[in-house]
Amino acid sequence: MPIHSSTASDRRIEPPPSMSHLAAVALRSMILAGELRPGDRVVENQLTETLGVSKPPLREAMRVLEQEGLIVRTPRRGAVVTPLTLHDVYEIFTLRHSLERLAIDLGVPSRSPARVARCRDAYAALARAAEDGDAAAVTERGFEFHLAVVGLAGHRRIEDAYRALALQLQLCMGMNRQARRSRETLLGDALRHRRILELIEGGDTEGLRRELVHHGDKTFLLDADNNFPGGSPESLAWLESVRRLAEAHDGTTAG
Repeated sequence: MPIHSSTASDRRIEPPPSMSHLAAVALRSMILAGELRPGDRVVENQLTETLGVSKPPLREAMRVLEQEGLIVRTPRRGAVVTPLTLHDVYEIFTLRHSLERLAIDLGVPSRSPARVARCRDAYAALARAAEDGDAAAVTERGFEFHLAVVGLAGHRRIEDAYRALALQLQLCMGMNRQARRSRETLLGDALRHRRILELIEGGDTEGLRRELVHHGDKTFLLDADNNFPGGSPESLAWLESVRRLAEAHDGTTAG
């Protein structure tokens, strides 16, 4: 009896992933989990020991991440995680929050059950990553959740602009995850996003605006010892306002 094509494809044996692929997955996870920060050197000798791979597959993995934009090579320092200046972070976050506010103003209360369902699905994926204890996946799924929130507007150009921030925003999210790990578990991270979903489901536009202002996505900027290079007058003034707002909010919640 002939084997139907669908059955044959179900039985196809997939080749195991190569060592370079596994090394790329592990190195990408270290970056997105915030274990390697923007500007940190990617040292081959350390990583071969940490990951248990030889230099050839590690170098191939680094080339893959360089193509993705997560790693860059500099003349004197060699390979480093893509650096971010304070002005970069200022631009990323002011644009991010402007796009999110505009999307909420246009899309909440939602007139599309499918768009709300997309937010629910994205949150479920985030919660699963948190339950699995995968910090890098929490970063990736967290971005997808916020992208779904932006998608509530049904405005392709807003969503495209937000998607263009993906790489640098996820680098910031990885740093934020590291900064919050002493006060918040991965499950706590997911619950913080659950509140956003509840406000979406309730059609509470004003509540969403307030929640995103105090979302906890800028914790990595609040440490006085945090020292990003490349501060501009605009970014330094913005950083000071971020810290003042956090102090005022902490005082309100403490009271």
